[in-house]
Amino acid sequence: MSEGPFRPRGPQTPPPSDEAPRRVGPRPKPPSPPPGIASQATWILGVIVILVLSYITVNTIRTTKPGSRGVQPGTTLPPFAAPLATGSLTGDANVLIKRSNGVPKACDVRGPQILNSCQLGERGPSVIAFLATRSQQCVDEIDTVDRLRPRFPQVQFAAVAIRGDRGDVRRLVRRHHWRLPVAYDHDGAVSNAYAIAVCPTITFARPGGKVASSILGDAKPAEVLRHVEAIAR
Repeated sequence: MSEGPFRPRGPQTPPPSDEAPRRVGPRPKPPSPPPGIASQATWILGVIVILVLSYITVNTIRTTKPGSRGVQPGTTLPPFAAPLATGSLTGDANVLIKRSNGVPKACDVRGPQILNSCQLGERGPSVIAFLATRSQQCVDEIDTVDRLRPRFPQVQFAAVAIRGDRGDVRRLVRRHHWRLPVAYDHDGAVSNAYAIAVCPTITFARPGGKVASSILGDAKPAEVLRHVEAIAR
């Protein structure tokens, strides 16, 4: 006699039954799908995963492509007028190409406490380096650019500090004794106009603001020198 969940207290005679005795134990597993169906399902899932990954990769390339190259050679420097980090003038940079709602276009905003890209191009070849205060590579690159400045008096050298704290920028200028003008891009408008995705980034332009080349990422002083010599000629 099979015992249920409770043990009987005395001998008992089970009533006659025509049913087959039930087995106590784990339920049988459902039958597995035929090998052909399982292989087909795995193949379909693999195709879906590949398509999704391909979409993500293509979308990422399209999204980061402009910023990964900076300003394209042959184009004109995007206009901007930004307050110098060491000055008393406050406010966001002006990056307007045309006058809008009473606000003058960037090329028309000038002054002793303003870095104006149009003005740089009018004076001759120009070098504009972008930095983030928390990046040592960026700071080192500005050191390199500032050391080259006295050797090329005909070239206009400048730097743009991207967002961050203005006090930190001022302290860097004093600590490193930078002589080139350093603008403060408070809201990142200038870095967006120049498609900055890598720090440091240096843009080299010929007279008139025509972009000659850009350096993205850490570069040796000799490489920076070659680019400056190319626009100085």
